[in-house]
Amino acid sequence: MPAHDTAPHIAMVAGETSGDLLAGLLLDGLRKRWPQVQAGGIGGPNMAERGFEAWWPSEALAVRGYVEVLRHYRGILRIRNQLKARLLLERPQMFIGIDAPDFNLDLEAALKAQGIKTVHFICPSIWAWRADRVQKLQRSVDHVLCIFPFEPALLESHGIAATYVGHPLASVIPLQPDRQAARLKLGLSPDDKVVALLPGSRQSEVQYLASRFFEAAALIRKAQPAIKFIVPAVPALKARLEQMALASGLGDGLQILPSQSHTALAACDVTLIASGTATLEAALYKRPMVIAYNMNWMSWHIMRRKQLQPWVGLPNILCRDFVVPELLQDAATPRALADAVLQWLQAAPEKIAAVQQRFTTLHTELRRDTATLATDAIQKILQA
Repeated sequence: MPAHDTAPHIAMVAGETSGDLLAGLLLDGLRKRWPQVQAGGIGGPNMAERGFEAWWPSEALAVRGYVEVLRHYRGILRIRNQLKARLLLERPQMFIGIDAPDFNLDLEAALKAQGIKTVHFICPSIWAWRADRVQKLQRSVDHVLCIFPFEPALLESHGIAATYVGHPLASVIPLQPDRQAARLKLGLSPDDKVVALLPGSRQSEVQYLASRFFEAAALIRKAQPAIKFIVPAVPALKARLEQMALASGLGDGLQILPSQSHTALAACDVTLIASGTATLEAALYKRPMVIAYNMNWMSWHIMRRKQLQPWVGLPNILCRDFVVPELLQDAATPRALADAVLQWLQAAPEKIAAVQQRFTTLHTELRRDTATLATDAIQKILQA
């Protein structure tokens, strides 16, 4: 029987919390097609729940920014070299890199050169910044699974095979989120004014953003004393976030939740949120938001020179408009963040409704049977 008709052996790397979620959804599709599929590599708890064998945890790669990557370079390079050696020895039928392009593309290039089929799930943001990655993609991958509808044509114009599979989260998150059920789960009243603070899931993001977010929250509370704050936190960062919240003078009226970012977004009125995948999740939950980012100054200046669009936040990029405010680097002061959140809390109902309608349209465009479409593409590549 051909290898593709039996359970394939697939290696995967997901480098952070969002990648772990996406990979978990992909594994659902693979297991439905091949119940005995073997999958191993680098992953997180969502992948482990689906039988994935994690040789290293996703957190080992969860570093953002040029300077931060340099600090961890030796450790990350050691992991990649050890993983490459193992994969070249075991020779899986396919390697799937889930996002994490700085780690995955070089690994994919090495594996592809040795005859292992390579797929990259999520097109690197060549349309936003770092257009130079097109050449690296050409060398590294046999196929790209795209989560945004405009990406396949762009890639195919550069000779890179690609398939639009929709955004997995658009099928997981309901078109009409149940705010009251989420509030009940968190012990919040239907009448509470609730702000979700999401300073990111990486150590470096917490370092540069969390104190600003908590100081902004303290200012918001001065203006609206009854406000409630909820902060979803990955377990490894929960204690640190608790200390930072206390240092900012926040005690009562703030919950730091073990993970539960989706529950927090469903429950809140507004979110103050780090730029990244979570901003798209917030848009899918139809929540007004203030997008913020701050990083090492050298990383920031390098990144700014490579930026191709005026927007940084995914909701604004996809809507091609400043639908929600972005406060980046020096502009992300606690006072500015607080004022931007308060503007949403005090906004007229029709302004909130207009943003929710934009995000509902976006949600509909992104909603596809991602797991099945991705698995169909993977099966064709295995049969090729």
